[in-house]
Amino acid sequence: MYEMKDDLCGILLTEDQIESLVKKVASEIDRDYDGSGRDLLLLCILKGSVVFMGDLMKKLKRPAEIDFMKVSSYSGTETRGKVDIILDLHRSSLHNTDIIIVEDIVDSGNTLNYLTGYLRLKGAESVRCATLLDKPSRRKVNFTPDYTGMVIPDHFVVGYGLDYNEKYRNLPYIGILKPEIYLEAHN
Repeated sequence: MYEMKDDLCGILLTEDQIESLVKKVASEIDRDYDGSGRDLLLLCILKGSVVFMGDLMKKLKRPAEIDFMKVSSYSGTETRGKVDIILDLHRSSLHNTDIIIVEDIVDSGNTLNYLTGYLRLKGAESVRCATLLDKPSRRKVNFTPDYTGMVIPDHFVVGYGLDYNEKYRNLPYIGILKPEIYLEAHN
């Protein structure tokens, strides 16, 4: 019988390790926004970040609203360098609102660099980024997340919301996908 784990060449992060990283990010956010007096909005970038955001918001000690955006900047495993907003943030005002963009992984940085500027133009008091995983070796623009669970090497990772062609999101841990799985699609 086929199991998704058969497509992996290793486990990068266990469930317990992920939980520790989420707690770390939540405590840093609580520290930085303690007593700010402004609204805090966690903005989940669909689809991959939904698992991370669900766990992150449960670990925060301060009140936070949630909302969602859906953007696209990838075709297969490669960034196109262009960001398309598929589902936008619709709020009458972002006055007095601090936004934390919640992302599963920062790779090229194109999407988050674009969204940070876009949300500032929409009137947010501040815009920061929280990511579970950061791959700075793949960066194409000058972008650094404000909150990072862990910096990882340049592996194609799946699980805990991360996918390849919409598969593997439901793995409770983060695994390294065997290269032959995603390289077959490019041949």
